[in-house]
Amino acid sequence: MAHDHGHCIDSALKQADIICRERGVRFTDLRRRVLEMVWVGHSSVKAYDLLDRLALEGGSAKPPTVYRALDFLIEQGFVHKIESINAYVGCPNAGANHISQFLICDSCGDVEESSSEGLNQQLKLLADAANFETTSQTVEIHGQCAACKTKAAA
Repeated sequence: MAHDHGHCIDSALKQADIICRERGVRFTDLRRRVLEMVWVGHSSVKAYDLLDRLALEGGSAKPPTVYRALDFLIEQGFVHKIESINAYVGCPNAGANHISQFLICDSCGDVEESSSEGLNQQLKLLADAANFETTSQTVEIHGQCAACKTKAAA
């Protein structure tokens, strides 16, 4: 069965709209469009790619404007920044405070968000043993997704 990615995009936008209303924050047209563009695929997207797409649509957004929109989307929990590749990906658990791990395909760029309570606990124990106070935690794992492995094997 084919994946209906349009449903992913619609769901992300509706959820963001509801959360913004509940929190009393503005979900501007630009923020909405940037979130939509981040969700276009399950691949990560770089800020300058977003800027290029906006320009193709006739927009006049400048880099600081796009970065402010991305900062807002991260702050609200709608988007994650993948630090190792300086790119962004939509969050399927929008608005929820959670710890994630990211499986990043170096071949196609797809990013899969997952969460392992066991791994989270192990990392907490590691930090506690070092008397280290964690303020944020992101685990990024690079490799090759199943589809790219299959394609490479063929």
